[in-house]
Amino acid sequence: MSTGPFTDGAPLQLISTIDCPVCGHRADERMPTDQCVYFYQCMECGQLLKPEPGDCCVFCSYGSVPCPPKQVTGR
Repeated sequence: MSTGPFTDGAPLQLISTIDCPVCGHRADERMPTDQCVYFYQCMECGQLLKPEPGDCCVFCSYGSVPCPPKQVTGR
């Protein structure tokens, strides 16, 4: 699903599938456009996920789509 502001002619994607590196559980989550998400708790195993070094948020580390700010800047 794609909605929101446009970047390079393509709509901003606001849904990302987070893959838990501990148990492999996958969950579709809506990303906020106005902030990064630093912590995410897996709904299956309860593991608290944090961004990997060099990433700004959990979506950039474990999601199928990078966060909206990274989509806009391309970095």
